[in-house]
Amino acid sequence: MLIQRYFYCPKCGGTLSYAKYKDRSRLGCQACGYIFYENPVVGVAGILFNDKAQILLGLRKTGAFAGLWCIPCGYLEYDEDLYSGIRREFKEETNLDIQVTGLFTAQSNFHDPERHSVGIWFLVQALSGQIKAGDDLEDVSFFDLDKLPDLAFPTDQAVLGQLIRLGDTPPLRERNVPLCRQ
Repeated sequence: MLIQRYFYCPKCGGTLSYAKYKDRSRLGCQACGYIFYENPVVGVAGILFNDKAQILLGLRKTGAFAGLWCIPCGYLEYDEDLYSGIRREFKEETNLDIQVTGLFTAQSNFHDPERHSVGIWFLVQALSGQIKAGDDLEDVSFFDLDKLPDLAFPTDQAVLGQLIRLGDTPPLRERNVPLCRQ
């Protein structure tokens, strides 16, 4: 069942209500007929390993997931390129300047009933900076893949599971050699 989150048309200010459009329930304006598409937002996350093959995770500071760990991540700005977005978010959360070395995976995130998102996990390499928690993280630390802390997001659990299954296989080595020195 859909929970209505928007009530007024962004085009004319008319009343929005759900109706069937092409076999799907969508919000539509009763005054001007505008269809209000509720699309997911895009999140970006950076997978960084150190020279001990440990992954960098951040401890969430606030919100529903405070006190739980995640792969450093954030939302893409409306006018932002994917690669600029992951560099900005990673810098805000970890204080590290990075370069993207590859695309690891993309997942649908349904953990927040207020905001459906699509997450894109990039493999990254640290270029410069001293690791320091920032933005909505209170700590950042490296962890062994077989000794992970409690995680904030189910999709991070899925992504980490993929990394564990790949292990030290050629596809993972080719896409992400441990590059961050502690």
